[in-house]
Amino acid sequence: MPVLRFNPIGCLDPGDYKMNFDELRRSLLVVGPGANIEPGWDAQWRLHLVNQAEVLVSQLWQIGVTEIFLDGSFVEQKSHPNDIDGYFVFNDLLALANGDLEKNLNALDPYKSWTWDPHSRKGYRGYPKKQLPMWHRYRVELYPHVPILNNKTGIRDKYGNDMIFPSAFRTCRDTWEAKGIIQIIR
Repeated sequence: MPVLRFNPIGCLDPGDYKMNFDELRRSLLVVGPGANIEPGWDAQWRLHLVNQAEVLVSQLWQIGVTEIFLDGSFVEQKSHPNDIDGYFVFNDLLALANGDLEKNLNALDPYKSWTWDPHSRKGYRGYPKKQLPMWHRYRVELYPHVPILNNKTGIRDKYGNDMIFPSAFRTCRDTWEAKGIIQIIR
């Protein structure tokens, strides 16, 4: 199991950490950073988020997606992260454009929560940003990254430029320093 650590600014040390779900459940991202545990560390909530992410990742595996990355406040030293964000590498531009990706994933998901249509976003009490259906159901948002498109994320760097998924998910939003990300493996 890879050794995970939080850096002094509370982000996961830079790097891509390959882990399966059992390793993730036993990691400091769920159980906490030991003697330096954050006050009120919510291991139960973090475990719930991991279990929810596993549902969606399993659906991605069933359609052949294997490169899946988890990030967001979950990989930061926050006692109660809001959610898990992430992305997956998807090379079939046609299946994304014609809706087959959503259709195939929703055939597996009993809640039909797979969509990235901005019109599907709904508000949630106390949150300024509207959330996708998968967030409302699972508190996880996973986005397709098509490398040939260099997908824009809506996340801006410190200069105001729109970032693509691989770089956006490996940067602390408050400090713009590099941070780690979890690559989920089987």
